Amino acid sequence: MSKLETDSLTKAIGGELIVDSISLRVKESTVLAIIGPSGAGKSSFLRLLNRLDEPTDGSVYLDGTDYREIDPQELRRHVGFISQESALLPGSVRENVAMSDRIRDKPINEQRVTRLLDRMHLPGYENRAVSDLSGGERQRVSIARTLYVEPEVLLLDEPTAHLDTATEMEIEELLAELIHNNDLTCVIVTHDTAQARRLGDRVVRFEAGKITANGTPEEIIG
Repeated sequence: MSKLETDSLTKAIGGELIVDSISLRVKESTVLAIIGPSGAGKSSFLRLLNRLDEPTDGSVYLDGTDYREIDPQELRRHVGFISQESALLPGSVRENVAMSDRIRDKPINEQRVTRLLDRMHLPGYENRAVSDLSGGERQRVSIARTLYVEPEVLLLDEPTAHLDTATEMEIEELLAELIHNNDLTCVIVTHDTAQARRLGDRVVRFEAGKITANGTPEEIIG
C-alpha cells in the first residue's frame, strides 16, 4: 500500500521546470532515498510533499487522499520535515521541542518532551538554552521537535550535511533506530550515496528535475 504518492508533480520558477512531472509511490513503513547532483530538484521536490511549497501542477496523495483536502497545518502534523539547518528558536530545549503546542496555545506534554529527549540521548536537557548546544545536539532537538507531533511520514533534507563525521554517523544511527521503532514512512534527500545505501529501501536518482533511475540500493548504487 502506498502511504505517499505523487502524480505528475511539477514545480516551475520563472518558466524553468525545477520539478518535472514526477509520479512516484512510497510504500508504508519504507525509506525512499533521493540522490542526484546539486540543482537536480531533490530538495524542491521534498518541500512539495507537505506543502512547504506549492506545486505548479500535479498533486500529492497521503493514504489516497489528495493533500489539498487536508488543512496545511494538519498535513504537517502527519508529514514532518527535518532540514539540514536545525532552525531552532531562541529559548530552552523544552520550548523548542514542544513548539507545536506553544503555537496553538496548548499545555506542553511534559512527559512526551522528556521521553523524546531520552530517546535522542539528551536526558535532562529540558531547560538548557539551545544557544549552548553543539551542532549535533541542535539537530537532535530538531528531530525531537518533529517527532513531538507524532507524524506518520518523515521528510529529511540532508539531515547530516553540516556535521562532522562522528556526529553524522551518530545522527544517522539514531534516525535508523527511530524509523524502525516507529514504523515511519520516510523520504530522505542525501548527497551521500553510502548513506542512501545504508538507510534506503528504495533509491531514486534525480537529474534536471526528472527521475532517471528508481530501484533498490543495489540496483542504483551498486
